[in-house]
Amino acid sequence: MSDFPTPDDLFARPFFFCGIGGSGMMPLAQILQGRGATVEGSDRSRDQGRTPAKFAALESQGMALYPQDGSGIVSSDQILVASAAVEDTVPEMVRANELGCLRMTRAELLSILFNTSGAGLAVAGTSGKSTVTGMLSWIMHAAGRDPTVMNGAVMKNFVSEERPFASALVGGQSIFVSEVDESDGSIALYRSAVGVLLNVSLDHKSMDELRQLFGDFLSRSRIAAINADDAEALQLLPRANEVITFGIEQEKAQIGIVPGSIAEGPTKQAALVIDRHDGSEHPLRLAMPGRHNLSNALAAIAGAAAAGVPVSASVEALAGFAGLARRFDIVGTSESGITVIDDFGHNPEKCAATLRTLKAHPGRVIAFFQPHGYGPLRQMGHELAETFVRELGPEDISIFCDPVYYGGTVDRSQGSERIVQMIEEAGGLADHVPSREDCGKLIASIAKPGDRIVVMGARDDTLTKFAKSILDRLP
Repeated sequence: MSDFPTPDDLFARPFFFCGIGGSGMMPLAQILQGRGATVEGSDRSRDQGRTPAKFAALESQGMALYPQDGSGIVSSDQILVASAAVEDTVPEMVRANELGCLRMTRAELLSILFNTSGAGLAVAGTSGKSTVTGMLSWIMHAAGRDPTVMNGAVMKNFVSEERPFASALVGGQSIFVSEVDESDGSIALYRSAVGVLLNVSLDHKSMDELRQLFGDFLSRSRIAAINADDAEALQLLPRANEVITFGIEQEKAQIGIVPGSIAEGPTKQAALVIDRHDGSEHPLRLAMPGRHNLSNALAAIAGAAAAGVPVSASVEALAGFAGLARRFDIVGTSESGITVIDDFGHNPEKCAATLRTLKAHPGRVIAFFQPHGYGPLRQMGHELAETFVRELGPEDISIFCDPVYYGGTVDRSQGSERIVQMIEEAGGLADHVPSREDCGKLIASIAKPGDRIVVMGARDDTLTKFAKSILDRLP
């Protein structure tokens, strides 16, 4: 990190984001632009005409956008920001090398801003990061702490006409709230005042790699909030310095739930939060269902407590938390009573949480899943199939299209048909339909009153449009 300029020097130079529409890139670009930096960018999705509203929003905020052909790289003063996965053959990379531009990954730039803030609040874990980041940010905002926020999802509380894609919040420099990513190892770059650890489960890396990354994360945090309900996370507690534990099931968790106080509904829930530091109890209302979201709320309350916000203030703020786009986001219900839900579920744990929430209430589930790549599908395909078999009943249906593929040299020999075969061999009902459009037609043709249709997948902003198209087809 010492090879990079200081934040003041960075802001004096123009930035160019290659892939500016990405879920991790767009909020970072918004933060920089909101702090007065010159930000430009390109994105192949824009060139392909995908999600035009998002790019129009960036342009309306003062960011110049270019085709992804290298034409936006014109000066050696520019700092080129790209994810670590961007290949050197991309025209922006070629042009930046020719001019000798400084290149930074998204994580490197974010970590500089995070680590040089007054206090960085980092949310880590395999699942739930974006939701907890949104909750924690709303608590800090409601508490008057003026946070700057970096999230991977649109936070509905912060959406405005000027910022319809509010995955970032530009606040002061004393509090910086961000989710931190283990999938690319970049979590190692962050030095947090408060580190929240939600869970440790199989996703992009092996369990041994994850234990090392998350353990190191805790050891670098001044104070940690750890999920006592997650056995893997709890095992890492000795790596932490000062600790606040949270949990629904563990009666020794410092931030917990009064037994028997949980009231659940299909779209909301309530419970009595107990602060075992002083024995005080606080009624919590959440406008979102699912036991995992109750756990997420406890994580945000514990993280805020570590930053000095009273539990009572956090619980009061969460009553007004509106949720995130694509996190159990109810698109609508047809006239015949069929509900469509848009969800970010893409690994076994996330999918299990969503399916479990649906199955807690009556009605058949039609679960559509678009894998977010061939690599992740190979890594967790068996566990994914087990999840769909375990969480769904004999009347429920799983429908898989082909994985997301935007080009490149990835091995495509094993696709969605392998997952469907494993589900069927275990007695589940599943189908592989290569084309997503054909999946939509099939779903609309088999749906009947009382069904819940859930659209799941990641790294593809057009999934929301796809979910809406299914709703439009329904009677």
